[in-house]
Amino acid sequence: MKPANEILLRYLVMVIIAVVSLTVPVFYVIFRPLTVWPTAWMLQLFYNVSVSDINMMVNGHGIAIIDACIAGSAFLLLLLLNLLTREISLKKRIFIFVVDAIVLLILNIIRLVILIALSVNNSIFFDFTHKLFWYVLSTGFVVIIWIASVKIFKLKKIPFFSDLAFLLKAKNRQNKRID
Repeated sequence: MKPANEILLRYLVMVIIAVVSLTVPVFYVIFRPLTVWPTAWMLQLFYNVSVSDINMMVNGHGIAIIDACIAGSAFLLLLLLNLLTREISLKKRIFIFVVDAIVLLILNIIRLVILIALSVNNSIFFDFTHKLFWYVLSTGFVVIIWIASVKIFKLKKIPFFSDLAFLLKAKNRQNKRID
């Protein structure tokens, strides 16, 4: 496939995924049970836990695992970064996203276990820790995971900018041929 066509295809797939994600909560449907149940299992090592849909009872404390707790937008961002990166084979692209998603899922479950434990134990550190996770580490997780993927999988291209640079160089070459 010609590089320009490959870029067009990746961006078309990206737009479709983004639009579908805005109308159908695909990432939340997929990652809600993958987040809630392992979180409950880990908490059961220390507390009495019951789960009903997005609600947990942990030692008598009601906990709602809302969409923000699932971090669906973080999974979407990782997928978009993946799709916006040039010169990755489809097989490698899928593998990178699966690895990134598993790492993010594990970090998110650990985050939830920590926050729920702090809440259940009425810790004075709950509000601070929750805000730290919310404002700093939630974005930090995605950035760190992506940077690690770049290093581990030896990605040489920068999302979006490498595509833009390629297209500008191609345009300049075409203009030179015309002159």
